[in-house]
Amino acid sequence: MDVLLIQPPIQDFYLTAKRTIPYGLACIAASLERAGFTVGILDALATDKSRPLPLPPEMSYLDEFYDRPDISPFCLFHQYRHFGYSFQHLERRIRESGAFLLGVSSLFSAYAKEAEKTAEIAKKALPGAAIVVGGHHPTALPEDVMKWNSVDYAIRGEGEVSLPILADSLLRGGDISHVPGIVFKKRDGNLHISSPAIMNNLDSVPPPDRSLLKNAYYTRRRSPSTVVVTSRGCPMHCTYCSLGNREFYPYRQRSVDSVFSEIREAVEDFGARFIDFEDENLSFRKEWFITLLNEISGRFGHRDLELRAMNGLYPPTLDEDVVSAMKVAGFRTLNLSLGATCPEQLERFCRPDVRDAFDSCLELAEKYSLEAVGYVICGAPGQSAVQSIEDLLYLAGRRVLAGLSVFYPAPGSKDYEVSKRLGILPEDVSLFRASAIPISHSTSRRESVTLMRLARIINFMKQLIDQGRQLPAPAPIIEEQISTRVGRQDIGEKLLAAFLFDSQIRGVSPDGSIYTHSTENNISRQFLSGLKNITIKSFSRIF
Repeated sequence: MDVLLIQPPIQDFYLTAKRTIPYGLACIAASLERAGFTVGILDALATDKSRPLPLPPEMSYLDEFYDRPDISPFCLFHQYRHFGYSFQHLERRIRESGAFLLGVSSLFSAYAKEAEKTAEIAKKALPGAAIVVGGHHPTALPEDVMKWNSVDYAIRGEGEVSLPILADSLLRGGDISHVPGIVFKKRDGNLHISSPAIMNNLDSVPPPDRSLLKNAYYTRRRSPSTVVVTSRGCPMHCTYCSLGNREFYPYRQRSVDSVFSEIREAVEDFGARFIDFEDENLSFRKEWFITLLNEISGRFGHRDLELRAMNGLYPPTLDEDVVSAMKVAGFRTLNLSLGATCPEQLERFCRPDVRDAFDSCLELAEKYSLEAVGYVICGAPGQSAVQSIEDLLYLAGRRVLAGLSVFYPAPGSKDYEVSKRLGILPEDVSLFRASAIPISHSTSRRESVTLMRLARIINFMKQLIDQGRQLPAPAPIIEEQISTRVGRQDIGEKLLAAFLFDSQIRGVSPDGSIYTHSTENNISRQFLSGLKNITIKSFSRIF
């Protein structure tokens, strides 16, 4: 083949496979094929293979929080792992490709080291090939990527524009400085850094080539799943996001015909039954969204599709017309972006207060028998743990699951610059992830971990209520061991009773030993105090 595009393995505490479909590589591959190149995709994550790793030195502070395994419903993380094929396997596959251009994806800065290692083994496997790195990380931090010894070029922006031109220039010996978004070292050692490449007309590029993906691996309930992106950028200005309405990355949307044609191909040719829309703001334009939903339900109403928007939906864009059309088309869950409830924090986030719209969405979710998840952020610069407790109590009192995201500084975002200015930006890019709890500022790391566990406790209580079970009465833990044969839910009820009694959050080791997690007890006590003043709600019952 001419070009091999590579999704590297990742190293983390967990992996959500349905979020790792290499959609962007499939889109770039289609544009390369249109230009006449033969292309392959090497997806290192399309496997269940994983192996344990020691915790990296830069994450040693996490030992306090993730040091012991926990089989209870209140568990977070424990074992750091390498997810995906080994680098040795990748080296062999790269060598077999014989490609003259190797494209390495580096979407998230937290996994930049894995991308760097992939580039290193790619250069070792095919020394004569050109190595180019693309994705959000080189777009935001091109200087960082060009320090990697094995990298020849970086691409900023949208690779559908750049990669075909770069491949042609390399093949013909042309001037690469004219390639949109290109970054390379000049003869004097300085960097040539172009502005990010942007597609003005999203309908002008071909749909992703799904035939290059390992579709049989990406399934949900034993049915094929896929990803669709209907727009680029976002019209909002949220400070924690690197994509919101930036001058060089404007909000653009595909036509309904283009999107529906792609969905039809995914369903009819590749058997997709679960479709996740990975847009930043899928429902922003009501008329466009309803037209698409009606097209989907009109064509596939008999196929029992499940649709999702896991990146979150903006509550003010959802009214009864939209939600009813979503239900008919195949949505079963509303993933709702709340952000925060504190006015001061919303101002820092540059987000409006959407609580009224959020509550209206929950009423519509109940009316149309949809589940709902509400997402809030904790641990951001200037945000206090007390404010986050109020967010959790707000969600506890509503018919919605609590989705708590720990803040991390996304390169290219305004809050990344804020963190840098405050001197709290982690030195190692591998820490730019929620699981690393990277920021300790107005909310300490211990407080962030406590909030994460409190969110688990809320959702466990909601689960019990939904099952028609009574919440346990407060009761102390007397024994030091518990039988693991009683089941995870029974373990959770016993630990919940103890939490309600003394505010201590406990876990259970695989051998049944009960132990106390490292948390901030003042935060737990404030949470329990607030819990007395609300009615906990679940999906279908009220306690």
